[in-house]
Amino acid sequence: MSIGLAVIGANPTNMGSTMALLRDIPDLRYDLRGVCAKNAEVLGSYAKDIGAPFWTTDYRELVNREDIDVVAVYSPDHLHAEHCLAAIDAGKHVVCTKPMVADLDDARRLVERVRESGVKFLVGQTMRFDTQFLTMRRFVDDGDLGDIMVAEAYYTHDLRAIYEMTPWRLNAPQDFMYGGVVHPVDILRSFMGDVEEVHAYASKGLLTPEYPKQNNFLLNLQFANGGIGRAMGLYDVVHPPMPMMQVTLYGTKGTMVGEFTDNEGGSVKLVLDKTAATEPLVMECPPETDTSVYGHGQSVIRYMRHFQECLDADAQPEPGVVDGAKSIAVGAAAWESVRSGGTAAVFNDF
Repeated sequence: MSIGLAVIGANPTNMGSTMALLRDIPDLRYDLRGVCAKNAEVLGSYAKDIGAPFWTTDYRELVNREDIDVVAVYSPDHLHAEHCLAAIDAGKHVVCTKPMVADLDDARRLVERVRESGVKFLVGQTMRFDTQFLTMRRFVDDGDLGDIMVAEAYYTHDLRAIYEMTPWRLNAPQDFMYGGVVHPVDILRSFMGDVEEVHAYASKGLLTPEYPKQNNFLLNLQFANGGIGRAMGLYDVVHPPMPMMQVTLYGTKGTMVGEFTDNEGGSVKLVLDKTAATEPLVMECPPETDTSVYGHGQSVIRYMRHFQECLDADAQPEPGVVDGAKSIAVGAAAWESVRSGGTAAVFNDF
């Protein structure tokens, strides 16, 4: 049976545009039946271009349609809670792009409503579904690295061109502790488990004076399992000569590094303590450039495939609503640390 799909925040310049391409993937059964966005003139033309049979500027009208099974939320961050809750209350399954929300209280509300309703909820954390990081996951799950003692990740991005495509990031404005740092935080949590304590610094970059908040971040993390980590998110810098995203895992049996950049090739590099070779094993990952303006199209397709499998098997998606909430809780603790100058405990009791 086909799966009726609707998109809130449908826009040809965001990752929600990938939803229109799912119908061309042979093993996927998603049928795009409706789209919603704020600008009626742009939306009407876009809906026609992608063959969406229904469009509206009222998200309530969309989520309450009987032919919709799954609502994909790709609206600006500060609207995620409102849109997700409306879809849940209408009995729809939800896929929400990262960050799930940008407020800890909203995260609590979403967890409660998902549990009460029984709907499936997936947070669209593309980093978990990039080829590089899926490869790293396989090595970790197979025990090749042993116990991971230290982990670090960064997501560095010169956003000046992105502001031109999505001016809401300046006007809302977007909070990059959630909208950006959630990328490295979530991937580190996927390997290390819950974050127990955070110490963070933040500064305001000098390249985008019209952006009113701090937008460069360094976080030190203490995990509940005793491991330590570091997350970096820099969003007002000239992009440095290094990958956009990187994850490094230091284990008792080896060390591994994964690297990703939008629309470019990446790699996984691995050194194992048991081998005599001193040069790392290098696995090259070809660029994935065919499905999204942001370069994450194939990752979106992978998480939508995972979501379909969860619907079929009545299984819980990963990362789910609790994962999303715990990553938001790390961001909330980081902001507390920035304000106080000390460490801050992370709320994990969802």
